[in-house]
Amino acid sequence: MRRYGKHTDEDDIRTRPGRRNTRPRTNIRPKHEDAAEGMVLTVDRGRLTVLVDDRVVMAMKARELGRKAAVVGDRVALVGDLSGKKDTLARIVRIEERTSVLRRTADDDDPFERVVVANADQLAIVTALADPEPRPRLIDRCLVAAFDGGLEPLLVLTKSDLAPPDELLELYGALDIPYVVTNREELKDGAAADRVREQLDGRVTAFVGHSGVGKTTLVNALVPEERRRSTGHVNAVTGRGRHTTTSALALPLTTVDGWVIDTPGVRSFGLAHIDPSRVIHAFPDLEPGTEGCPRACSHDEPDCALDEYVAEGHADPARLYSLRRLLATRERKEGD
Repeated sequence: MRRYGKHTDEDDIRTRPGRRNTRPRTNIRPKHEDAAEGMVLTVDRGRLTVLVDDRVVMAMKARELGRKAAVVGDRVALVGDLSGKKDTLARIVRIEERTSVLRRTADDDDPFERVVVANADQLAIVTALADPEPRPRLIDRCLVAAFDGGLEPLLVLTKSDLAPPDELLELYGALDIPYVVTNREELKDGAAADRVREQLDGRVTAFVGHSGVGKTTLVNALVPEERRRSTGHVNAVTGRGRHTTTSALALPLTTVDGWVIDTPGVRSFGLAHIDPSRVIHAFPDLEPGTEGCPRACSHDEPDCALDEYVAEGHADPARLYSLRRLLATRERKEGD
């Protein structure tokens, strides 16, 4: 195909500029010191809803951030149209340093970790006492992820009208984890939500649980429908202003100061990314005993110094058993 006519002049010919005529590249990026601060509420296919002051703003990630992705709970800096009006779009130019991360992998052989939630203070692990039966291995894995990521765990046990909680609570008694026990009637009359809400005051809490345990029902009871609509009216997850728990969603509480982050139901919780040396930090009574451990100690081997430390009476043997059970859960399948 001819690009130029028969009678062309040299000025008609486009030439590629030489290297000397091009603008030099620079690694200097704008600081965006006037950028507004916000909190990421939802993430869906490259579009994020961000709370800026009292407005919900639709935004996208700036190219200069490269592969760094923002997740629900992230504190970000934005520029552009921050009015929150329909069909407007802001730009996220900076992701602030995270105070905690809840991470998981698809399975224990998957080398790629996924950050589910950022900057949460607490992880509420919702488990039914019956129908479906409790899955202690999944609870263990969630606990390990919480300890590794810097979140404090909270056990929320539902359907106590179908089975007593004593056996499950005894299993985790040595960990001294706060817990709330609810039944189906309390979920209907609001008593369950009131009791759980007391544990959420002043905190950002991520909720996890597998299908059928009542997690979404509890979140709906904690956050009234009108508050959900006012926060997520531009939510791109459904396009209808309602959340279907296909991705994480941050929701503000009403009667207390705090946030709930509802996450999709989990079938498995891979721990390929977990570093055992970080989990021990959640056991301050045992951590001093690791000073005599061999290098890269798994804390479950013959030369582990924790055995002697506990034998000398410095810590409760039940605590060491719990630590080793949690660390070993990475090598066990959830159904074992």
